[in-house]
Amino acid sequence: MQIALADILAARKAIDGNVVRTPLLPSVFLTQETGVPFHLKMESLQPTGAFKLRGATNAARNVPFGTTTLTCCSTGNHGRGVAHAARQAGLKAIVCMSSLVPQTKVDGIRALGADVTIIGTSQDDAQAECRRLSLQPGIHEISPFDDPHVIAGQGTAGLEILEDLPDLATLLVPLSGGGLAAGVALAAKSINPAINVIGVTMDRGAAMDVSIRAGHPVEITEVASLADSLGGGIGLDNKLSFSMCRDLLDDIVLVSEEEIYRSMQVLYFEERLVAEGAAAVGIAACLSGKLPNLTGPVATIITGRTVDMTQFTDIVCGRDIVLGAKVVKGARYAA
Repeated sequence: MQIALADILAARKAIDGNVVRTPLLPSVFLTQETGVPFHLKMESLQPTGAFKLRGATNAARNVPFGTTTLTCCSTGNHGRGVAHAARQAGLKAIVCMSSLVPQTKVDGIRALGADVTIIGTSQDDAQAECRRLSLQPGIHEISPFDDPHVIAGQGTAGLEILEDLPDLATLLVPLSGGGLAAGVALAAKSINPAINVIGVTMDRGAAMDVSIRAGHPVEITEVASLADSLGGGIGLDNKLSFSMCRDLLDDIVLVSEEEIYRSMQVLYFEERLVAEGAAAVGIAACLSGKLPNLTGPVATIITGRTVDMTQFTDIVCGRDIVLGAKVVKGARYAA
């Protein structure tokens, strides 16, 4: 199935009234640091704390007749979006998650009335359970990224960015399974093909980057990351997001855990924002010098705020963070 700008426009109508039209805010600090106008798309202000509500709501509005229950696999934010959308639509929700997902995200999903199943140590394990459930009558699976309605829903954020900043030159998009990157890139390139759309992800266990380099979807080993929302595979049977990201993204930039850590501090101390690691990767790419020829105006998407606050407090205080076998060395923030 091909997705077009018309699908994103239809998604905007479908989600209207249930999803916030988030502001695009200028950043004085990042404009000074990069030398070009820099803007933040505040998806962390969605009711569920992340952009995933867009795609989940659009998908929930387009389920097959007879659906009683929505199911999904999730690293946290998609599950929360599906749980919220299911409750709005009068449906049940079952969210499948791996043991790598922070407890705060599990608790947030359960608070919305969804059942949570913890299984295995990877997104692929959770996906397998989700597929098993979806074979039962009345249960409909909503992929976090490889679903046409999810991709179109995420693309509505791109429409809003271009409406608020018509002369946008560079768009930095956090990259995981590719639902957000595919939808936003499609919206941006459909309106102005000259916009430079760059996917940004962590340098450990980045499934989409590895897959695009290989020329086909591949399995990866998941590791703990400050950008936990960007973890997980893209599915060996990926039908949409892989090819869209391959064709629409102009580049992919990888950032380290230390660079993510620093950028979470920047968002807190300079912008007074609580943001999860995945939301900070676009800023990390800029501040680390990995985009030396940046052309402005620039926008990046602050994808979510559903961060483990104990870990976040450690980052704000400059303490070391232990991520599995890796220790991320902390340091007190200094502009």
